[in-house]
Amino acid sequence: MAAQVPVQTIHRDPQLLITYTNGTRVGSYWILFPITIVMILTGVLRHYAATLMATAPKKQDLKATREQRAMMHGVSVRTHYYNLSKKSFIARREALTAAYESGAYLKAPENRGQAPPNPMTDPNAMEGMMGMMKGNMAMMIPNTLIMSWINAFFSGYVIMKLPFPLTIKFKSMLQAGVMTKDMDPRWMSSISWYFLCIFGLQSVFNFILGSDNAASQMAQQMGAMGPQAPQAGFGPGVDPDKQFLGEAENIAVVVHYSVLDDVEDRLLASVKA
Repeated sequence: MAAQVPVQTIHRDPQLLITYTNGTRVGSYWILFPITIVMILTGVLRHYAATLMATAPKKQDLKATREQRAMMHGVSVRTHYYNLSKKSFIARREALTAAYESGAYLKAPENRGQAPPNPMTDPNAMEGMMGMMKGNMAMMIPNTLIMSWINAFFSGYVIMKLPFPLTIKFKSMLQAGVMTKDMDPRWMSSISWYFLCIFGLQSVFNFILGSDNAASQMAQQMGAMGPQAPQAGFGPGVDPDKQFLGEAENIAVVVHYSVLDDVEDRLLASVKA
């Protein structure tokens, strides 16, 4: 007969539980709720602070816009070439390669071959770096204050037990700040709940503030991987001419194939099968 795993029970402080007048305990905790509420309120304040600190976007020059869109066009053709026929892809590749190599899409073609300007002397670059610094400070300062508050008042508390089994690998993630070796991995500490709130409140912020909000830290951290990533090549200190020449080489070495190649034979083979 297989041995049964004993159920681990921890007697928590009854003062951490809210009780009714008749003495019936409910599952609301004086640690779980304050941390969650403070995290939500901090996210709302971060959103409005970021909105107030945000500078109005300046009107971009037509040549600069054409330069960025031309690069994005080349990246799109190189990435999704299999959706084009061979004739269409070759025509686009020849046109883009010739334009990239001749510098037709450059904002300032007279500056070809010159070193890029120092970003410290460019007002637009300095403004962009200041905006990035403001965003980082708006994310770091609240996190530091909340972390200090939790360490001061709730350090070492075990606040809840998850209703599903977990392996020992989750112990370090769910029991941060509680130096125990034999505790069941399903028990969660207050510090771990804070870290889970950082990554788990995105849906709450989307519901309260809308999908385009500055409260979600995951969205801020993943923003650089979004659709605007190809524009990052034209940042401060980057030579657009070298970017165009590199993209021309990337397009030139693409071996084309189409998703419609031999589609009739594949259709007949699937029908026969």
